[in-house]
Amino acid sequence: MQLYPDDGPNRKMLIEECPYIEPLDAYGAFAGFADSHFLDSGDRDRFAYVVASPLHKLTAKNGQVKLDGFPVPGDPFGVLADLMARYRVEADPDLPPFQGGAVGYFGYELAQQLETLPHAPQDWLNMPDMAVGIYDLVIAFDQLDRRMWLISTGIPETSPTARKKRAADRIGIIRKYLRLARPMLETPEIPHRPDIMPWQSNFDRVGYEGAVQTVVDYIHAGDIFQANLSQSFRAEYTYDAIPKRFDLYRRLSLASPAPFGAFLNFGDVAVLSNSPERFMKVANGQVETRPIKGTRRRGAMPVEDAELAQELMLSAKDRAENIMIVDLLRNDLSKVCKPHSVKTPQICTLESYANVHHLVSTVTGELQDGKSAVDLLAACFPGGSITGAPKIRAMEIITELERSTRGAYCGAIGFISFNGSMDTNIAIRSICVNGGRMAFNVGGGIVADSIPAAEYDETLVKAAKIFEALGIRPYAV
Repeated sequence: MQLYPDDGPNRKMLIEECPYIEPLDAYGAFAGFADSHFLDSGDRDRFAYVVASPLHKLTAKNGQVKLDGFPVPGDPFGVLADLMARYRVEADPDLPPFQGGAVGYFGYELAQQLETLPHAPQDWLNMPDMAVGIYDLVIAFDQLDRRMWLISTGIPETSPTARKKRAADRIGIIRKYLRLARPMLETPEIPHRPDIMPWQSNFDRVGYEGAVQTVVDYIHAGDIFQANLSQSFRAEYTYDAIPKRFDLYRRLSLASPAPFGAFLNFGDVAVLSNSPERFMKVANGQVETRPIKGTRRRGAMPVEDAELAQELMLSAKDRAENIMIVDLLRNDLSKVCKPHSVKTPQICTLESYANVHHLVSTVTGELQDGKSAVDLLAACFPGGSITGAPKIRAMEIITELERSTRGAYCGAIGFISFNGSMDTNIAIRSICVNGGRMAFNVGGGIVADSIPAAEYDETLVKAAKIFEALGIRPYAV
């Protein structure tokens, strides 16, 4: 155990390294508690985190912000920034980057607090636009070196003695629950089928293809260059008959490990994210975003798989789509990054996942002095890869055609640390839950030469592993 003494306003932490437990197994000891969350990097990234028992809970809906259930003035990003500034903690460079801070989701509709945008006529899930917990206690995992730490800040206590006592007490409670962690060796059972409303989409094939053609028409008319269009699959269960949500998340992560997965449990509201896409990362003032544009299914045999990957790499349409979003993100980053610091070290590289190949680019920058991770999030929100270009007009068209709120889908999920670091995903391949209702969206970027039937088929390719986790055949939806 290491105890870092107080040295002024930059509070330090109590840190205890303990025997390594697999992150999924460790989270199993907390999965039943509301406001406990798991940030999962599958088998593709190094760090994972478990948090529970927040100091504060921050939510927003239609511009109304609530802190611990009580309305507070201000916009969601501003209130969060003030809260994070209140609890600034110095980082330990030898630990995983998240060492206490905010964990949760930033839903797509938060964009309405940043720009003048139309409101969708339907809100089927009725989720908060934002749900974030502020956590003084973290279980951090280094999956590469197989190390695990309990990190306790002692916040909100201010005196050194009281803070050290709180930090130690909090670690003691977490250690007690970790003793309940057990290896999860069996694949969870397929959840039962919904008993109120079966799984169905807000589009049929004809309707979705028609919406794609409308986007293409807007592009030819000069309104936009690209827009991301999605369909929403929905079902409703008797509330007390909902399958165990963490078991469903385990099925999803086993079927398709993702570097930016998350299981967020806010009680009635939950998000099960299996995202392959990073939105915004900040480390020591350095910024990185990794937009995905361009998709092909995986082949059944190695030769077919290689041919599909090669087809994607050589596709002028997919490369153009990716580069358009890179340009948009370079512009967004320039709002809060130092002049001439925004770079593009990688363009259209191939990344392969369990059921798809993707084209991925990397854009980097350096935050301006005085700008924070929250400033970056607000400047770039929502991500260009899931809106389109120009962003505002694309979002207007998305609302017109989808006619329903997206909720957490196409927003961002992740952490913002007290030490100023941040890592968030683009919340795609994500199942959202509120009460007895479940939904997930799948979509793609529409450009001038998009073929409506092919775009519809691509959404089903992206949905395949979610269908598999739910025990649903796509044609039966």
